[in-house]
Amino acid sequence: TCVGSQKVRFFETKSIERQRARSVKAHLEFLRDSSMSAGLYVLAAGSEDQQSPHNEDELYYVIRGKGRMRAGSEDQLVGPGSLIYIAAEVEHRFYDIEDELAVLVFFAPAETT
Repeated sequence: TCVGSQKVRFFETKSIERQRARSVKAHLEFLRDSSMSAGLYVLAAGSEDQQSPHNEDELYYVIRGKGRMRAGSEDQLVGPGSLIYIAAEVEHRFYDIEDELAVLVFFAPAETT
């Protein structure tokens, strides 16, 4: 659920997760503005992250789950509470996903398609 005006919006992650679950896609964008966009990205345990580098900087916040993130030459275990900053054009992906990974992702400026 999103409540508010164009300048102020409030979201509930449970509502966003329900919307994403009804979709066939791993990623559900829930905010788009010229300065940034945000979405929920969910990867099942054992799945493979198929994303490619983006044209925007991004910040991930892991809500739940456990796996690894490889970004550039860095490799790290990630889980609830992990924050990961990835600069534009850096190769990255989640892998070795042990428990369903639910991640909020923020792009600045807004993600291009």
